[in-house]
Amino acid sequence: MSDMVIDIVDTRKRYRGGVQALRGVSLQVPRGGIFGLLGPNGAGKSTLVKILVSIVRPNHCSGTMLGAPIGHKPTLARVGYLPEHARFPEYLKGAEVIRYVAGLADIPRKDAAMKAEHLLEMVGMQDWGKRKMGTYSKGMKQRIGLAQALVNNPEIVFLDEPTDGVDPQGRLEMRHLLRRMRDEGRTVFINSHLLGELEMICDGVAIMDKGEIVEQGTIAQLTEKSRRYELVTRGTLSDGLLSRLKAQGVELRHEAGQNLMSVCGSDPEPVQPILDALRAEGVIIIEMRELRQSLEELFMQSVGAGGVGGSYQGSTPPSLPRKEVVK
Repeated sequence: MSDMVIDIVDTRKRYRGGVQALRGVSLQVPRGGIFGLLGPNGAGKSTLVKILVSIVRPNHCSGTMLGAPIGHKPTLARVGYLPEHARFPEYLKGAEVIRYVAGLADIPRKDAAMKAEHLLEMVGMQDWGKRKMGTYSKGMKQRIGLAQALVNNPEIVFLDEPTDGVDPQGRLEMRHLLRRMRDEGRTVFINSHLLGELEMICDGVAIMDKGEIVEQGTIAQLTEKSRRYELVTRGTLSDGLLSRLKAQGVELRHEAGQNLMSVCGSDPEPVQPILDALRAEGVIIIEMRELRQSLEELFMQSVGAGGVGGSYQGSTPPSLPRKEVVK
């Protein structure tokens, strides 16, 4: 069994009128993780997902999904899908929507009823399953949409903006649910503009811009070059100490009566002699922080500030500490 649930190369799609939606996209998605696909509006994200689930036919696409060629119909029985702005008949009840989708998946009626009950509880809608969709809020409809995407017990689930319209408490519950799905061995593939949400749950990401993949890998891999340690100290630094710090590659600035020192790299070992030198001269060390580029900063860097155009929602401030160790 391959470690990649999606392994495609040179995927191209041109729409009528000459619009080039995808320009030779290659993408590899590991099995059993949460994978985020990012990009500004019009980058080609939804087109790519629709090609993978056989809604849109590509001009060219080589590769596999779940070990079978893209477009292999029997393989789609192992795939779940929640499209963006999913709509269900307002006159149907939540449980009826799930049972209806189960019927489309050839699940026997008795099993469909049991599955609907289980999935409603899984997405926190057990008390609303007998009420009509027309009475639901947008977030509640998203929960039903997620439940129907899981009705066939899929190996890979495609979710397009799954937290759209979901309140903060609902987003927290959704994150727990997505992690549970991953822990069960499923692969979760998410399109989303909520960068802060993705940063908290994704094992890997790909960033698209203008129909191309511009970055791909784990967040740790993509932010490796930006990793650094920052020391916050108080006290006068002697000329001799300043020379030693400079020789060790320490960047120093002063802010609000404090010394802020930056040491590039993810290895904490080079920081130890610096801490020893500061303590030897009686400098007070207030805190040490391990920093890296946020997903929002990585996104902005990859697509360019001008390419975003307000089409995403960031929630992580620049240079947010990822770990804090008070010394």
